Amino acid sequence: MATSHLSPASQLAMLPRAERAAFLARCTAEELAALEYDWQGFWARPNQLPPSRPWKIWLMLSGRGFGKTRAGAEQVIAWARTPKLRLALIAETAADVRDVVVEGESGILACSPPWFLPTYQPTKRRLTWPNGTIATTYSGDAPEQLRGPQHHYAWCDEVAKWRYAQEAWDNLELGLRLGQHPQVVATTTPRPIPLLRQLLADPGTVVTRGSTYENTVNLAATFKERILGRYEGTRLGRQELHAELLEDTPGALWTRVLLEQTRVRQVPPLRRIAIGLDPGNEAGIVVAALGNDGHGYVLEDLSISGSPATWAGQAIAAYHKYKANVIVAEANHGGDMVITTIATQDDKVATKKVWASQGKYARAEPGSALYEKGRVHHVGMFAALEDELCNWVPGEGLPSPNRLDALVWSLTELLLGHQFPSGLSLASALDPRQRQRPLAERATPRPGARRFRDANPQDSSPGFSDEMARRWGVAYDPDEDY
Repeated sequence: MATSHLSPASQLAMLPRAERAAFLARCTAEELAALEYDWQGFWARPNQLPPSRPWKIWLMLSGRGFGKTRAGAEQVIAWARTPKLRLALIAETAADVRDVVVEGESGILACSPPWFLPTYQPTKRRLTWPNGTIATTYSGDAPEQLRGPQHHYAWCDEVAKWRYAQEAWDNLELGLRLGQHPQVVATTTPRPIPLLRQLLADPGTVVTRGSTYENTVNLAATFKERILGRYEGTRLGRQELHAELLEDTPGALWTRVLLEQTRVRQVPPLRRIAIGLDPGNEAGIVVAALGNDGHGYVLEDLSISGSPATWAGQAIAAYHKYKANVIVAEANHGGDMVITTIATQDDKVATKKVWASQGKYARAEPGSALYEKGRVHHVGMFAALEDELCNWVPGEGLPSPNRLDALVWSLTELLLGHQFPSGLSLASALDPRQRQRPLAERATPRPGARRFRDANPQDSSPGFSDEMARRWGVAYDPDEDY
């Protein structure tokens, strides 16, 4: 069996017991103690070590669980051994840079030897080493933090997931002006965003690629059973496990190019805000707004795993944070439980139940069409949501797209829920000579195609509601007080 891709520690573990014992017996106590923190000489696999040739950017594209976080943390520790340096540590959010980059199981504090342990000051967003080197933490959703500070080196974790990736990266690069050879290590699971393509085309970038399977010996059995079993053999698995940079998925309703073309940084004054909720163990929660320009704006993806109390609390917090008008919740699998769960925590929250009377794909088509018309915009990037939008195709065996569903419910409420039939003219209704007639009698159909069918007298509900259910897969409870 070839062992060239293994770490020395793994190669030692594969030796017969007698040979392992003989090796350990030859080591002094000091040498054994040193091995615990000997990353480059003992624990690292070859493709977790920095490139041997000169580099400006070391881009590590790898699958989940490959060990890229450990490699990034160890590179920071190696840089920090030079006194009086200034380092930047950037992750997707402030919580990620704290919980993963600094305090995580493979983060800087866990990997640092006791004799070279930095002091962490969370309120100052700072780590300080005994030799005076300082690292400051930043987040990809607050790019203005990087405007001004100067650094020698930087570690960018999950750069393909940053909400404002290009702006944060540009600000970082403008501040990499200390020392003779500033460098950046960027560790990420690949996503086909413009910034990643830019880095791959940069002649100063050296790329390391790696698969989840290269580190299975260090992964929990439940992770291997659940994640590898779910995604292996799927298109998403090629990205998340094998670190392939995928292009658009045939059959998906959204494309990366479409999302990039409609993405914005600022929003106009907002008229209405709705929170879409698709309940479940993996609950989709998406905040969207209707602007004064008549366009829709996706403000935040707050999807979360957990109990009903967990996702209800998350939706309620978003409702108050954004001063939303309504939470629109799918009730197919929970019925009144969804609304009751929310009301139990806060009975002042405005809620609306909707039922899915059509498949997910049919429900999503009108929302996708709004993007194609340039009427919906993402305010920044939402990596997990956009992965669902651009990868989900019915029948592909992928998990239920809860984020996609939540997005569709919020956009339907804001942009599709209150439309007049295109064949209806209100000109006669506004005629002052007809003010004595009831308003409904004044409106007259215009010649030409009708957007909605006439109501069938035998139907038990109005034609407009029927057409809503037929075209968009949305059904409203006629007895519900909205």
